[in-house]
Amino acid sequence: MPKTSKTVLFDEIGGPEVLKIEEIEIRDPGPGEVRIRVDAFGLNRAEALFRAGAYYYQPTLPGSRNGYEAAGVVDAVGEGVGDFAPGDPVSTFRVPELSAYGVHGEYAVLASTDLVHRADGIDAVSGTSVWLTYATAYGALVETAGMRPGDTVLITAGSSAVSLAAIQVVNHLGAIPVVTTRTGAKRERLLEAGAAHVIALDEGDLVKRVQAVTGGQGADLAFDSVGGPEFEELAQALIPGGAVIVYGWLNPDRPLLPRNWPQTIHTYANYALMADPKVRRRTVHFINAGLRSGSLKPVIDRVYEGIEQVADAHRRMESNEQFGKIVVTVQH
Repeated sequence: MPKTSKTVLFDEIGGPEVLKIEEIEIRDPGPGEVRIRVDAFGLNRAEALFRAGAYYYQPTLPGSRNGYEAAGVVDAVGEGVGDFAPGDPVSTFRVPELSAYGVHGEYAVLASTDLVHRADGIDAVSGTSVWLTYATAYGALVETAGMRPGDTVLITAGSSAVSLAAIQVVNHLGAIPVVTTRTGAKRERLLEAGAAHVIALDEGDLVKRVQAVTGGQGADLAFDSVGGPEFEELAQALIPGGAVIVYGWLNPDRPLLPRNWPQTIHTYANYALMADPKVRRRTVHFINAGLRSGSLKPVIDRVYEGIEQVADAHRRMESNEQFGKIVVTVQH
């Protein structure tokens, strides 16, 4: 049984340079818990924000862990765990608090309810690129906003892993993904990824261009990770009675809201929604069905080999040049 685990930690907030790899003692799983040997972990904007002190809660310093997503194999189970056994391939589904439970390391311990079995044919790289991204897209668009076939969905920050997952979810359910991106450089790749229309924000009026591709109607829903002053224009691009789902804040400036706005704003917290067992069950079945059919397939931007490459992976995230999920593999 392993006694220590190489783990990504940081003692102060800052840029990727504050990340370090340390050997720390790993504990046995307690009642209801599972210890996993991590074979790969994925990066999200949340981890970069958390490391920089810009997340919606602050890290516990020094020695904070980090990381929402990992895939690996069950190493040990605690008392009362009947749905997992050593050797089972798994992915993380939720992480309750990053400083204490972050999964970027060689081993991690989580409650069994925060893990899912990894489907046949899904390797560790794909397995760490699925659950947070697709659960966020499905949970926000379907469970929260009630997206229906034929709806036009305006998706911001189109080349992020969650936005690419949202394009697939929207297409899978017969809705129409209209995707925004900062410039036209990624237009063709976004069209190849399934976008019905791509709008480069540096090319003109968002509202007029959304109306142009919707026959003058506007979008039914907007799925937004940006916020900031541009939020007003995003809202104006919707039909009366439409809805915006806000799940991130890439622009930390205060968003502007139009007066007498006849739409709905939904805020979204994936961890809170997925705590509902019924929602979790529907989400797991939806994602697994999409993986089996091939309509859901994670887009991988770059794989960094070795946990020692984690700072470079964070730099890639902050470059805004990525197209899809950034993954770090773990060598044992």
